[in-house]
Amino acid sequence: MLKYIDQNHFYKYTYSAKGLPMIIQILDHITEEIKQIRVDVFMKEQGFEDEFDEIDETAKFVLLSIDGKAAGTCRYFPSDTVGDAHIGRMAVRKLYRGQHLGTKIMMAAENGIRRDGFKTCSLSAQVQAKPFYESLGYKAEGEEYLDEGCPHVMMRKVL
Repeated sequence: MLKYIDQNHFYKYTYSAKGLPMIIQILDHITEEIKQIRVDVFMKEQGFEDEFDEIDETAKFVLLSIDGKAAGTCRYFPSDTVGDAHIGRMAVRKLYRGQHLGTKIMMAAENGIRRDGFKTCSLSAQVQAKPFYESLGYKAEGEEYLDEGCPHVMMRKVL
């Protein structure tokens, strides 16, 4: 059940697979917790360097916390294609993987995107994560390409 804080914020209070309290929020600004997840996962763990950009100033963010600790995040924003929102920077901290939290984060993002009136969503998936996104209904589009030396592929889903 979603509870709206105001027009741009909502949270969902539920329980994780381990029975701990879990909160999923959609925020209209980046927080220090979100930044730290991205530093931990993309920069420290995966070796990316260009993690933060001007999109962070206008994107909406999903933050999933378990027992008061930030566990995962993603962001979304209007893409260059009319009616499409782009999801990016989807990350779950290593300690919390294997609990289907990525799916919960993606579902929250898609719900927010749908609520904002978009008809499709796209993302730039690391090729190693392609099966995860396919399991959520995303279809690959075009050829693979490198982003900071890591193979990626564009994917899209009709909502």
